Amino acid sequence: MRKIVVIEDNNDIRESIVEILELANYKVLLAKNGIEGVALAIAEVPDLILCDIMMPNLDGYGVLYLLAKNATTSSIPFIFITAKSERADLRKGMEMGADDYLVKPFGRLELLNAIEIRLNKKLKEQQFYSQSLEQDISDIPKKVGLAELSKLIHKSQSRIFKKNQVVHYEGDSPLGIYLVLSGKIKTTKMTEDGRELITAIYRQDDFLGANSLLSNHLYNDTATALEESHLCFFSKQQFDELLQLYPDVSKKFLNILSNEILTKDSSLLQLAYQSVRKRIAEAIVDLFKHDTTIRISRDDLAALTATATETVSRTLTEFKNEGLIEKKGSVLKIVNMDKISKMRN
Repeated sequence: MRKIVVIEDNNDIRESIVEILELANYKVLLAKNGIEGVALAIAEVPDLILCDIMMPNLDGYGVLYLLAKNATTSSIPFIFITAKSERADLRKGMEMGADDYLVKPFGRLELLNAIEIRLNKKLKEQQFYSQSLEQDISDIPKKVGLAELSKLIHKSQSRIFKKNQVVHYEGDSPLGIYLVLSGKIKTTKMTEDGRELITAIYRQDDFLGANSLLSNHLYNDTATALEESHLCFFSKQQFDELLQLYPDVSKKFLNILSNEILTKDSSLLQLAYQSVRKRIAEAIVDLFKHDTTIRISRDDLAALTATATETVSRTLTEFKNEGLIEKKGSVLKIVNMDKISKMRN
C-alpha cells in the first residue's frame, strides 16, 4: 500500500483529503503543521507528499526546502495544496521543486488524478534506472570500475529540476555528488555589487559537486538549472567506496578536478586580458561546441562573461550586423564560425 503524507493545518480539509485517499486504498499519514510534516516525512519516507502552503511556524515553502536538502526525501513527489492562486506564488513553488499544485477547493477526481500522475511518473523513472542492477559495490570485479560507475550512479536516486530551480546553495554542506543525465546546470556567485557571475556550466555526463565533496568543504557557489534537467544523486558513502575500490575511478575524478582548475584559470585570464567582444565571442563558441542550437538569455550570457546585460545586447547586435551570428529571441546560431572564433582582442 502506497504511503502519502498530508501536511495541512485546517482540520476540515485534512479530514476530507484523508477520506478520499483511504477510499482509494492509500495509507495516509497526517501532520498538522510544517515542523511535524518534515519530521514525519523523514521518518516514514512516503511515496508522495501533499502540503499546504500557508501554515504557521513553518510554511509549505520551508517544508519543501528542508525536504529537498535531505537525501532520503529529496526525490519524493511533492504537491502543494493551496488557496493562493496567484501566478507568482505558484511559480515560486514550482521553481523550488514542487511537482504539482492543487488550488483549493479541488474535487476528488482532481486530487486523485494529480497523485496518480506523479506516482506513475516516479515508478517509470525507478524502473528505467534500476534495470536489474541488484549487486552491491563490493560484488563488482575491481577491474571494471569505470565501466560500472555510470550504472551504479543510475541505480541511485534521480530527480527532475525545473528551469531556474536551485540544486544547492552556496554554503550548503555536500551530501554527495550529482551526475547530469540531461539538461544544463549553472553554478554562480554573487559579486559585491549584487551581480551574478556564472562560474561554470555543467551538461550531460558532467559531475556536479565533486570539488566540494573531495575537499570536504561547503559549496562555494549556487547551482541552478538553466533548463529542465535530470540529475542523479550519488551519496558520499557510495562515492568514497568507489574511490577506495577502484584506482581507475580515482584517476577519473583527478582528471575532472584538474580540468575544472584549468578552465577556471583560463576564465580568470580572459577576464583580466580580453576585451568584452572577445569574451562574448569565445563564450558563444564554447557553448556551440556542446549544442547545435545555443539557447541562452542575455542575463546569463552577461553573467558568464562578467559584463553588463546592456553590453551583451549591444555586442550581439554588432555580431549580427557583421554577419557572425543569427539571433531570434534567446536562440543564437553561428553563421561564420571561422571569423567569430578567430576574433582579435
